[in-house]
Amino acid sequence: MNVPNRIRLGVVGCGAISGAYLGMAKNFPIVQVVACADLDMEKARAKAAEYGVPKVLGVDQLLESPEIDLVMNLTVPRAHVATALRAVENGKHTYSEKPLGVDRAEGMKLLEAAKKKNVLVGCAPDTFMGSGIQTARKLLDEGIIGRPVAFTAMMMCPGHEHWHPSPEFYYQAGGGPMFDMGPYYLTALLNLLGPVKRISGMASVAISLRTITSRDKYGQTIVVQTPDHVCGMLEFQNGAVGSLITSFATRFPTYDWQQPITIYGTEGTMRVIDPNTFDGPVHYRRKDDADWVEAPPQFVTGYGRSVGVADMAFALQGGRAHRASGSQAMAVLDLMRGFLDSSESGRSYEPVTSYERPAPMPAGLPFGVLDL
Repeated sequence: MNVPNRIRLGVVGCGAISGAYLGMAKNFPIVQVVACADLDMEKARAKAAEYGVPKVLGVDQLLESPEIDLVMNLTVPRAHVATALRAVENGKHTYSEKPLGVDRAEGMKLLEAAKKKNVLVGCAPDTFMGSGIQTARKLLDEGIIGRPVAFTAMMMCPGHEHWHPSPEFYYQAGGGPMFDMGPYYLTALLNLLGPVKRISGMASVAISLRTITSRDKYGQTIVVQTPDHVCGMLEFQNGAVGSLITSFATRFPTYDWQQPITIYGTEGTMRVIDPNTFDGPVHYRRKDDADWVEAPPQFVTGYGRSVGVADMAFALQGGRAHRASGSQAMAVLDLMRGFLDSSESGRSYEPVTSYERPAPMPAGLPFGVLDL
């Protein structure tokens, strides 16, 4: 297949997650990373040298550069919208690390600004585009376990201050287990089950003071400013009702961490991979099956972060919708905020954003090509 003109990427934010993006981006000929930027120029230089990025620019320089078509925004959550807005104002498409923003108002502001400038907004996670979730979606759509009626989804751990070099932002507004890990689970559930009808939530600050034990900031303390334990109930428009737990305040959970989502149907049950990963086994068991069956992958394996950016580049070239879209991320943001609002009000919440499932991933294409 002939690859059209490459989409030129500029990366803003060269922290811990940037290596995953830069390492995978080289597998997509349609994109070319041309520059890195960070408030800490040494970080930008180090990532550029490690991944062969030709230029290191200041943040302002990168956002204004005519040599960049799409800004990959890997800043901390509270800076996502501010950085993306500056990219949009300069006529650039933007793809952000999750979440889209820290509240609904700023998320909508970004989408409206992009519409006025006729540029696209994309947002992580793109893990739902991997073979794991895509396989589960295809099987569900084919009715292999009948009509989905219930589900459980769990992400429970003691928090990130034990390993992350700069974990403070996980406990500020826009952080916490729901805004950090919730995007993976909610994006997967939306892709598997479709739009949500209503939700309810309960949230708490279970551990109000954290001590960092990772090397660089060992012994420093963090005052937790956002709920570190969030439980939610979701009713989908298709009738499925289930629960989601995200926690930075629990130890030794007993669920299967490799398959933390279970979907129960009228004809059987399905176990789904960790939505923070791209590949992995999907198992199902129908009412007449003697044991669990492992489903073969329904899409190419081996992808990682940047597949959403590459899909966005193909969309720009081909004039189609991209999958890890700003509208999907806005629907997720609305739900995450909704759980916290519900906990505060004691009432259920009905989403204010509409949601339409993106197209499934195309099967049978070679690695690195996502279609036009």
